Amino acid sequence: MTSPDSTRVTDDSPDSDGDTPLPPLALDIDGTLTDGTGQIDPRVFSVLPEWPAPVVLATGKAFPYPVALCGFLGMPERVIAENGGVTLVDGAVAFEGDPATVERATAAFRDRGGDLGWDEADTVNRWRETEVAARLTADESLLRDVAAEFGLELLDTGYAYHLKTPDATKGRGLQRVAGALDLDPASFVAIGDSENDEPTFAVAGRSFAVANADETARAGADVVLEDGYADGTLAALRRLRAE
Repeated sequence: MTSPDSTRVTDDSPDSDGDTPLPPLALDIDGTLTDGTGQIDPRVFSVLPEWPAPVVLATGKAFPYPVALCGFLGMPERVIAENGGVTLVDGAVAFEGDPATVERATAAFRDRGGDLGWDEADTVNRWRETEVAARLTADESLLRDVAAEFGLELLDTGYAYHLKTPDATKGRGLQRVAGALDLDPASFVAIGDSENDEPTFAVAGRSFAVANADETARAGADVVLEDGYADGTLAALRRLRAE
């Protein structure tokens, strides 16, 4: 990864193809492929399936969500889910972390009066296999105490608190996925907006933080984009095509 710079890219960047082969991509979803309302920007449905190199969706969401998005996009199922806890590459699933410890820590959090903050259906965690997510209204101090007690990490993505095994990261997920594709992780370009994307930035050869990114992502990225959300991501992709 090169050192961060202050390069700014606007949504008016050139769209012409350059002579350099386009790189594989590792793309966050929330805040990166979405608009400001949290909805997937419809433009990605034409841009991403046409990308000529592998595209990996790297997210903190539960495993089924990025898999479904790959299906709707018409792309191969190449996924890093649950902040690196689960990876899927062309039919092969791999897991990282210690879900049993996460389960015990979550029980302790609840026993001490903590509430994850979701409704009864809890679709945020219902299909989650390696970590637990809490709404940002949950008791952060208690969550951090429990995380420390059980040797876990509490990750604040700006969308939820994630109680997870420290070694399960998107960066390690990218290493696994790249290996399965027989690619060097440094050949990837990563785009994201949150502290959970910083480990991906550290592994990828090049990284972009969209304008809405938090301080950790901005500090870890090679380039901070002028535009936010999917506008920034699409501008970065146009820049790559123009090089």
